[in-house]
Amino acid sequence: MLQVIYYMFFSITLFYGLYYAITGLWGFFKPKTFRIKPYLPKHKFAVIIPARNEADVVGHLVSSLMESNYPKKLFDVYVAVNNTTDNSKEVAKKAGAKVIDVKIKVKSKGEVLRYVFDKLKNDKTIDAYVIFDADNIVHPDFLSRMNDCLCSGYNVAEGFRDSKNITDNWISGSYSLYYYMQNFFFNKSRMTLGTSGSINGTGFMIRKDKIDKEGFETKTMTEDIEFTAQCALKNEPIAFVEGAITYDEQPVNFKASWKQRTRWSVGCLQCMKLYSFNLLKHFLKTGNSSAFDMFMNFIAPVVQVICLIEFVALILFRIFNVQLYDVFSTLFSSGIVFLALSYISGVIVSIFVIKYNKRKSKNVISAIVLFALFILTWIPINVLCLFKKDLKWEEIKHKRGMAASDIGIQK
Repeated sequence: MLQVIYYMFFSITLFYGLYYAITGLWGFFKPKTFRIKPYLPKHKFAVIIPARNEADVVGHLVSSLMESNYPKKLFDVYVAVNNTTDNSKEVAKKAGAKVIDVKIKVKSKGEVLRYVFDKLKNDKTIDAYVIFDADNIVHPDFLSRMNDCLCSGYNVAEGFRDSKNITDNWISGSYSLYYYMQNFFFNKSRMTLGTSGSINGTGFMIRKDKIDKEGFETKTMTEDIEFTAQCALKNEPIAFVEGAITYDEQPVNFKASWKQRTRWSVGCLQCMKLYSFNLLKHFLKTGNSSAFDMFMNFIAPVVQVICLIEFVALILFRIFNVQLYDVFSTLFSSGIVFLALSYISGVIVSIFVIKYNKRKSKNVISAIVLFALFILTWIPINVLCLFKKDLKWEEIKHKRGMAASDIGIQK
């Protein structure tokens, strides 16, 4: 009986792993038809930056936007100040932004965005919204590439998420590796396959008409993946714009990382409860692979916990000499050889994405070596999150005020 339960769990995790491994291979290819072509500047953007006590960093983001290779008459920068006790408003104004004071009580970034969208609803000159986090720095070509995307017919798009402090320590470096892998093996592969990418927290664009007609009705702690699921259910493709680069500030201490990833996992589980059934139903009815992608995304915390159960079961089976007949358990029985092969595979993938993104491996050795630990620490987070009914939004402090020139961005 125990073997039957084990093989049921094993089938789930095997399918899950093979699905992402096979679909991720398309990241190595170029699409037969490039769906985003270059266009002259045309569309006007409202750039929205939610800011809660971000005086140390928000000015640098606004300055990087003001240095964009895009006509200044075709974009405005709005900093949405909320729940703040510092001088974020003054810093933002000095850098050239317009300030929107969020005067209602908000508990999440999604609520801030909804407030701003409502404020700007009657401005008919705006064609699309672009959303950033206050700690970002933006490449000068970001708006130009999003203009290309709009002109190519997309209503929603995600840019390329990079890091401005990748070399700080193993934690910030591990975050960077995680995003590089997501950029390449998920978003890039989906563009090659002609399906849909995923919104990933910051550096994304939404056509204003879409918001005006449908609203921005997110309810969870993770408005980015929730909105992605809503797009999938409406058959709205999300473009991945590799040339629209955002440089994000990554956490550098484990406590902040734990807090942030806990919020992600809770949000993912909230989305699973709200959307997983409808996503799977929509996929079976329409064949929309984006709906299946999001279903798989939302069950990730559960699958990781199942992996932990499998691992413990394999140890117990070996202790009590319970015979199994699958390749994985045979490899596992080899002990250190299996662990070494798994670890080396992870190192090879890490080095590949570092090289692909034109970074130097020697500058992130600690992240490459400890990335497996970073992923493993997600297991206890997911276990705990299975029993969390709710989570209060907590502020993540951003202190790395860096100009575009500090990370080697040339206009």
